[in-house]
Amino acid sequence: MTIDAFTLAQRFIGVAETAGTMSTPQVLAFLRLDNPTIADDATPWCSGFVNYIAWLLRLPRSKSLAARSWLAVGTPVALAEARQGFDVVVLWRGDGPQPGPEVLAAPGHVAFFASCVGETVYVLGGNQGDRVCVEGFPVARVLGVRRLA
Repeated sequence: MTIDAFTLAQRFIGVAETAGTMSTPQVLAFLRLDNPTIADDATPWCSGFVNYIAWLLRLPRSKSLAARSWLAVGTPVALAEARQGFDVVVLWRGDGPQPGPEVLAAPGHVAFFASCVGETVYVLGGNQGDRVCVEGFPVARVLGVRRLA
């Protein structure tokens, strides 16, 4: 039986940060795969989650907790050609427009492509409202889509 990244990631829906001084062990595992010095789950962990799923499936991965690091992984594809189970979406994060995809050292978010409806792209990712879930983002925030498999 073959499992794709989106299907595996769905199994983690509901994993969330722990409020206060405690940390969720699963979130720490996502983070510590690529940075063993992380102390708590308050560290942004969207890239940690995507790296963890890719690692479990032996897919190419960024090995970085920086979301925009995924712009250098896999093969670029157009958003209109994005496929659930195979692709990650990299978005800019923050107030107002951010630098383009050529700037990897800037705020970002990365998650697995779920669907695109109108001007909204839906992604399954970690650290979306401090948990793993599907959430919609404006298409205008998409910096790139990368095919991992």
